[in-house]
Amino acid sequence: MSEEPKTVLRRMPMWRSSALWVGVVAVAACGGGDDGPNYADQHPRIKLSINADAAKAAYDAQAPAAVKFAKTVDRWVASPSDVYGFNEWNAAWMGQLSGDARYCTAAVASIDKFVTSEQALIDGGQTPTVAGDDYYALGDAVGNLALVYDWCYSTIASDRRQAWLGYAQQAVWNVWHPDDATWGGTKKPWTGWAVDDPENNYYYNFLRATMLLGLAAHGELDGTDAWITQFHDTKVIGEMNPLFDSDVVGGGSREGTGYGVSLMRLWELYDIWQASTGENLAVKSGHTRASMLFMLHEIVPTLDRIAPTGDQSRDSTASLFDYHRHYIQGLITLFPNDPLAPMAKSLIDASSVPEMDQPFMYAYDLIATNSVANTGGFASLNTAFYGSGTGQLFARSGWDKHATWINMNAGPYTQSHAHQDQGAIMIYKDGWLAYDPCIDSHSGLPQEIDDHGTLRVMNGTTAFKQMVGKSSTMLALHQGTGYVHVAADLAPVYGSAVSKFQREMVYLEPDTVVIFDRVSSTNAQVWSLAFPTQPTISGATTTVTAAGHTLTVRRLTETGATSSVHAYNSDSDFSAGYRLDETVAGGDHAWLHVAYVDGGVTAVTATDATSADITLAGGKMVHVSFNPNAPGGTLKIGNDTSTLGATVDTLAE
Repeated sequence: MSEEPKTVLRRMPMWRSSALWVGVVAVAACGGGDDGPNYADQHPRIKLSINADAAKAAYDAQAPAAVKFAKTVDRWVASPSDVYGFNEWNAAWMGQLSGDARYCTAAVASIDKFVTSEQALIDGGQTPTVAGDDYYALGDAVGNLALVYDWCYSTIASDRRQAWLGYAQQAVWNVWHPDDATWGGTKKPWTGWAVDDPENNYYYNFLRATMLLGLAAHGELDGTDAWITQFHDTKVIGEMNPLFDSDVVGGGSREGTGYGVSLMRLWELYDIWQASTGENLAVKSGHTRASMLFMLHEIVPTLDRIAPTGDQSRDSTASLFDYHRHYIQGLITLFPNDPLAPMAKSLIDASSVPEMDQPFMYAYDLIATNSVANTGGFASLNTAFYGSGTGQLFARSGWDKHATWINMNAGPYTQSHAHQDQGAIMIYKDGWLAYDPCIDSHSGLPQEIDDHGTLRVMNGTTAFKQMVGKSSTMLALHQGTGYVHVAADLAPVYGSAVSKFQREMVYLEPDTVVIFDRVSSTNAQVWSLAFPTQPTISGATTTVTAAGHTLTVRRLTETGATSSVHAYNSDSDFSAGYRLDETVAGGDHAWLHVAYVDGGVTAVTATDATSADITLAGGKMVHVSFNPNAPGGTLKIGNDTSTLGATVDTLAE
């Protein structure tokens, strides 16, 4: 795959993390504080984590997480093929925890076997496996080597140390010099995929190898000292942090939630770096802490899955997995005194992954041992969140497991793992009611606009694509008592297909969503929403029953639209899923819809082309009126009248 262009898909291996928490218990003093990094001269140089003492105490006390970890390592030592995805640093760390030399013996033998096999390929004029798939495995391969080298240094023969470092040095050098890469003295250039893209999951693998090799081997082989500077000065401080702070405000990842979980690798590196050098990199960018708040909101109320935005190559259903637990635990470790930390701890304890499930991930529950308490809930968090750097808006009726949760996407479309889902709306209550059909795909990779529930503009029988490299713009955002108002300009991602496309939404807590679209195009428009089960259409009203609830979608304007249902399983990639399509000819259109769960609305009437009267369950009257030509309007809930302004507010935490 290394010769593919930069627009190809990059898939995360099934059930495997590419970067791991590492360390030892006894280390040379680093000194430091947070004035800058200091580096240990004597091996071992790399420290476990800022939780190192707690993890050692848990091991000594034979806490459940320690017992699970130790049994897994013993299985691997006895039969390496028995533990899928096992990384040798686990065994080296076990040697440090237990004082038993056989663990380093096993780890060293495994790494040496790998280096020998790689060198045989190089000597034969071939490219070693580490270079495959554009060096995706660099973080694991060189990271494992560096950690075992550091922690088991005295047990490695001197000639083999040099062989290990020579191989690792060339691999890391090649990554940062793609046009001049060589193996065995022969030029082996590669694409340079993601070496300058901090928003891409590959980048964190490259950082891992670079940082760990620099920490483990500085001063011991010509060129290795440069990797500390490359990691710290050039990449993190000079390239990544400025980009995150300008482009990914609010945390999270523009790759979506499937590949965005790869940020867990970055949290690991921050922890290792702080423990080993004394410098706290996690606070150098606001993106890190913001990502904890982002994750709390993108997990749905049932605490068993995340919002399925972007490619979901490991698991198309976006169910919570060990990676999500690891992501959250890493942030808790980095910010143990932050008010969000105990809330995050409460969430993962109550989630569908209260402990690591996969043996190759067991180490992380032991490493994450800390004193952050489970507060018993996170109800003090605000119920709405907006990440401007990703364009993701989340809102919910509360923090109980039966709350109604909604999501709307309106932001940058810049990464290859992102989808053509700008403007898409999802609704969840005990399960999916309106969703991303990616969940019911076999691949988890359907990116086309047809495969998402958002408005399409037709070019004959096919839809115009949303344009990569463009961004929707948030025009209005405000949270008031009992409601959230949002408006976005989606026209930029549609290019010349539209002259105007503004989507405006008012979420009326707990169960009602009002959607208003101003769209001008010369071509036909198709307003869509996607469902997990087959809907029923009756005139301008569509109903769908799923997860024990009924979602009703009422079209109040564009009365001439024709409604139809598309079954996604007409495409062999899908096993289920349906899409409501409401079609009108080209022109200037004002679409007004009201969607509600169960009996959330008892009556709704359009008062004109941009306004509606709505009676909520319990009898409260709502009047919503949108401006005809630009974002904004008026909202009256009971006797309280609010102006829907065209300003973007900062939401409270």
